[in-house]
Amino acid sequence: MSRPVRVLVAKVGLDGHDRGAKVIATALRDAGMEVIYTGLRQTPEMVVNAALQEDVDAIGISILSGAHNTVFPKVIALMKEKQMDDVLLTGGGIIPEDDMKQLHEMGVGKLFAPGTNTHEIADYIKDWVKEHRSF
Repeated sequence: MSRPVRVLVAKVGLDGHDRGAKVIATALRDAGMEVIYTGLRQTPEMVVNAALQEDVDAIGISILSGAHNTVFPKVIALMKEKQMDDVLLTGGGIIPEDDMKQLHEMGVGKLFAPGTNTHEIADYIKDWVKEHRSF
């Protein structure tokens, strides 16, 4: 790859717990990626617009509020509307396995539970980008 992988890390909605998102952002940066962290209380529209402006390869959403079945479908719909078919939507947080499966069927990439090794997350993003993006 001729440039580092670019990842947008976001916290959507009223979920104010951002420690995990910051840990992931730092781990991805340490793995050689360019990371844009949007901060707290973003809307799905704000996240997708920022991803377009920053020309990212992946969007990672951290969600601990239980709103994953609202947030991820809205973000994926906006991404499809804006023809961002070659951008990975991934994330993590407190998400039951059954919900993870349903979200994956909608087009969301792998979702990670708390405690996942950050190297596993970084490797997943790098491998996905290498397979689906050309730059």
